[in-house]
Amino acid sequence: MGTSASVLEQSSVHDFTVKDSTGKDVNLSIYKGKVLLIVNVASKCGLTNSNYTQLTEIYRKYKDRGFEILAFPCNQFLQQEPGTIEETVQFVCERFKAEYPIFAKVKVNGSNTEPLYKYLKANGGGLMGTTIKWNFTKFLINKKGEVIRRYGARIEPSSIEVDIEKALEEPEENQGK
Repeated sequence: MGTSASVLEQSSVHDFTVKDSTGKDVNLSIYKGKVLLIVNVASKCGLTNSNYTQLTEIYRKYKDRGFEILAFPCNQFLQQEPGTIEETVQFVCERFKAEYPIFAKVKVNGSNTEPLYKYLKANGGGLMGTTIKWNFTKFLINKKGEVIRRYGARIEPSSIEVDIEKALEEPEENQGK
């Protein structure tokens, strides 16, 4: 699944396997039927406090309705995620009380882009093209594992609650492009 062609053959986020923060494989099919917000995160970014605070609030508000946040630390933007994955998890869980999964560090751009991110960028549409511009780019995923919308780094998580609620209310069989 390392080439762009094979990534584009995937029909949903649920077709991917990623590494968790301990290096174990996680097949994203475990999230079938849930609305996801996939975010590339960083601990030392100017957007860290507001994003992590709001992500924790949104997660607590919607987790019991079938909502999950999948956080992927990334050190590609001014090395703003410099520590080990263990340090990142400790920081996020202690400082921001995050209860959602933090995955292994990934690359979201370049030749070593995580296959999931190749898929997200190819299916995210919008004016942002096929590169991630900064930390805290967000992808809202429907219950079928399809990208609903991409949000830039400066879009605060609280401002997309309406879209999250709409996706949660949508019956799974009605979702799709």
